Amino acid sequence: MTAPAETPTLVALDHVEARLAPGALAFSAEERAAIDAHYAARKEANPDLWNGRVLLLGAHRFEAQRLVAQYGEADYAALLWLLAREHAHPLLRVSFAMGALRGSDGGFVMIRMAQWTANAGRIYFAAGTPDLSDITPDGSVDLEGSVLRELAEETGLTADKLTLAPGWTALHDSRRLALLREVRAGEEAEALAARVRRFGAGERRPEFDEVRVVRGPQDLAEGMSPLIRRYLAHAWEQGWGQGTMTP
Repeated sequence: MTAPAETPTLVALDHVEARLAPGALAFSAEERAAIDAHYAARKEANPDLWNGRVLLLGAHRFEAQRLVAQYGEADYAALLWLLAREHAHPLLRVSFAMGALRGSDGGFVMIRMAQWTANAGRIYFAAGTPDLSDITPDGSVDLEGSVLRELAEETGLTADKLTLAPGWTALHDSRRLALLREVRAGEEAEALAARVRRFGAGERRPEFDEVRVVRGPQDLAEGMSPLIRRYLAHAWEQGWGQGTMTP
């Protein structure tokens, strides 16, 4: 079962304050049974499906251009169930940080997820759900670090070659809260895409099967979610998408 797509709400943020709640998230016996049954069905269809520990979003609030968020620990099976259930969960959302990768000429560089992944065929920026490795000693959730880690793991691009633009763009609906951060590279988008393709060719099992340069509405494609389309439309409305950009 796939939940219907929703049009996300966009909020520009100057600051995100994210912390980990103590202890793992507790689900009722009925919820746990539903989670396990849904995961078993997904696992049967895709034996490579992973089920490690991730962080899900619980209590959160927007304060003008600031987000205050509390995350809780759960398994990936719970995340898949939250996205697929008929009605959105009253307390929990799936939340992730995503690096909107751009070349020095303003073109975005995106990847299409490989068939063996949970999001096969979706066209995204490199991203991942925050996990326990993103927790700092004081209990904060390092979402900026999560962006850079996922970019390195999925594209081979390391922090020393990238510049994080200030601020975040939050996109949220009843099931998700995505936090996008523009990530600028010093080379043009086509050269950047070629670099990512070379990285994928050298991986035993890359997470993507295609790399695309996206410059305007003419480059929108099947596989781009409402969330991605809303972010891109906002970026182009701001006039960032067509001209040359200085990192």
